[in-house]
Amino acid sequence: MSAPSTKQGREAGYSVGELAIVLAIVGLLSTLATPLFLSYYQSSRVRVGAQEVAAFLHQGRELAIKENDTTGVCVHIASTAVQYYVGSSAPGGTCTNTGLWTGPGSDSSGNLPVGDGIALTTSSDIGFTYLGNASPGGTVTVTNSQTGQTLHVTVALSGRVSIGP
Repeated sequence: MSAPSTKQGREAGYSVGELAIVLAIVGLLSTLATPLFLSYYQSSRVRVGAQEVAAFLHQGRELAIKENDTTGVCVHIASTAVQYYVGSSAPGGTCTNTGLWTGPGSDSSGNLPVGDGIALTTSSDIGFTYLGNASPGGTVTVTNSQTGQTLHVTVALSGRVSIGP
């Protein structure tokens, strides 16, 4: 029988120097990636805001078709929220403030809020007929209030809603 050998050598594991190099590489990569991530996050915020406004406009169009009222539905665009007026037209591009719709997603004032840091501007309110046509059509500018980046949500006279630069 032989006696167990005692090895005089290195223990298993990583040295402090190896760990320091790995941590330095991870720190460098995260430092380089942070500005790219923040840029992506800011641009996605305005894109999500535009998609949300497009969804609100689609909902207004569907509401007009569902109600089947000859005066239709007017979509009022405020700076941070959207409102629907059922049985209301948009003569001259302005909603007549009668028939305020309150339903899922709206508060007691009928406001459907858009995301934080998003501002909306438009030249006129958008109306939809009971056939789903826009009367009048229009463009809503969605702006990221932190970066100033904008996207446009356009409603054609046919009622088609599209998002573009």
